[in-house]
Amino acid sequence: MRQLFSFALLSFVSFSSLLSSASAAAADYHEQLVLRPLPLSALLASFNFRSNTSLSEFEAHNFRFFPRSLGQILQHAGTQELHLRFSLGRWDSESWGARPWGGAREGGTGVELWAWLQAATDEEADHKWLTLTNALSGLFCASLNFIDGTRTTRPVMSFQPEGDHPNMTAADTHLLYGVLPHEVVCTENLTPFLKLLPCKGKAGIATLLDGHKLFDASWQSMAIDVKPICPAGAECVLQIELTIDMVLDIDRSKRPRGNPIPRPPPGHELPCNTSKSYHAPDTCFPTDHQANQDWTLSQIFGRTMKGTCPLTDPAVPPVCLHVPDSRSVFHSDGVLEKKNLDRVSRCFEIQPDVDFEIVLPAPEDELAVVVKPETPLLYAERSFTGHGQERGGVQTILHNPSPDTEVEFVYMESLPWFMRIYLHTMSARIQGQTAKDDSLIKEVYYRPAVDRARGTQLEVRMRVPPASTVFLTYDFEKSILRYTEYPPDANRGFDVAAAVITILSPAAYNLRTTSLLCSLPTPDFSMPYNVIIFTSTAIALAFGGMFNILVRRFVAADEGPEVGLAALKKRIQGRVGLLVEKLKKGKTGNVSDESGTKPDKFETVDTAQSIEGALKE
Repeated sequence: MRQLFSFALLSFVSFSSLLSSASAAAADYHEQLVLRPLPLSALLASFNFRSNTSLSEFEAHNFRFFPRSLGQILQHAGTQELHLRFSLGRWDSESWGARPWGGAREGGTGVELWAWLQAATDEEADHKWLTLTNALSGLFCASLNFIDGTRTTRPVMSFQPEGDHPNMTAADTHLLYGVLPHEVVCTENLTPFLKLLPCKGKAGIATLLDGHKLFDASWQSMAIDVKPICPAGAECVLQIELTIDMVLDIDRSKRPRGNPIPRPPPGHELPCNTSKSYHAPDTCFPTDHQANQDWTLSQIFGRTMKGTCPLTDPAVPPVCLHVPDSRSVFHSDGVLEKKNLDRVSRCFEIQPDVDFEIVLPAPEDELAVVVKPETPLLYAERSFTGHGQERGGVQTILHNPSPDTEVEFVYMESLPWFMRIYLHTMSARIQGQTAKDDSLIKEVYYRPAVDRARGTQLEVRMRVPPASTVFLTYDFEKSILRYTEYPPDANRGFDVAAAVITILSPAAYNLRTTSLLCSLPTPDFSMPYNVIIFTSTAIALAFGGMFNILVRRFVAADEGPEVGLAALKKRIQGRVGLLVEKLKKGKTGNVSDESGTKPDKFETVDTAQSIEGALKE
């Protein structure tokens, strides 16, 4: 009886510990997909995966939800905080509004990487940075190993740590930032990303991630953030957050994969704006916001969602949809729909073994199609000015849409070394004014470039008054490269990384401008070949003439030997005569050698060899 009671007690304790560990494990990982229809027949899909592990377990190499492959790299390189971005396309802020996550998960075109490294000296930090970039290059199948000294900067005002670092000191912590604007993001970067997830893309929202759909998007960004979090009164944890944001064109995504060629729809299927006065059966003015807003999950992503990941936190709904409450939404069986109090979003609770599908029919009310996008705090555009291959300029247009709030931010440029800035030409002025306004620029940090060793770093802390547009301009000079430093597509130009804008007030917000394409003086790469051919021809002519003068003897035509058939006949007759005479002398004869004795046998001459030798002569 006592043994039975002990066994029951042990079973109860084991079951309780199992439940507590399961709940703790669920709290350490969660994933969520947020779908937000946008104007102009677009759909924003935000995938978010977050997992935590305690610092003690991380330092003891006990990896549960934290990927071991990435954790060992961070430990070896002494990385305290890491941020990696893979981006492609352009975010249309005028149509789509504010960026997702406040721009914190966005990067410029190509690849961006910045990290805080623990090192005693700058040389040690550079060595760890090189180790980190090379290791991440192999892990994510990217060209991060090309982030060398010419593409690395040390920001001063732009980036701030997102995590909690109670023991961080400025003396032993180094922030380094590198960018590859020419890097092409493709499927080979998505596969390592999925391998970092606990369910490896086999269950949950990760089953919707398809490379054909992701990289066919109008804009997409993949972000990896690793940072320490120290809650009040609890042990610090190391958090990794993986985010994928994409803007899909609904019309293009609904095309079947087997027949993706676009074809115009029939006339009766065209979405027309019937409010126009000239609308007629043969005249159609297309609608913009209301077009193609009926879709299903399988049409957009090419498949349905395969249940939920069993390791995720059940308290976090896996899928949320931002549409007005008045709009009808249909879903598969076994799914619980919950509408939020804001009346513009709803979430779905899904069973682990249920295939999830959403059907969004065509809206009945034209006013309830999409939720109005949020207006961003700042609009930014950047372009080149000037003409010619020697000098140029950069112009950035910054617009503050707020009617009563001033925007203060840090503008950072990371330029290649062959763009030499004239810092004295930098100026800021308000639209409508011809003179520059020095009060707009509060602080400037400038680190000049070193040829083939370090790029240009420019950070400007400035402000934009309410309802104003500010023009920030500066001039630069283009350097001439060696012909071996040009890429294979030299006439295309050189990519210039996007500018990073960090808004300080009225709220924290980040955004990137578009990248630029700088055209440098490009040599004619056929010239080396032409020079080699010309030089070789000149040397051959000169050497040939000099050689003839030195080794040949020039005589008059009558002094030279006779040439022709008659002369050749006389030469042959002379040779034959000499041969006959040698044969006659060599038939018989008593010839004494050097010792004075006669030879035992007659010496004969090989007639065939003599004739052959004569003919050769």
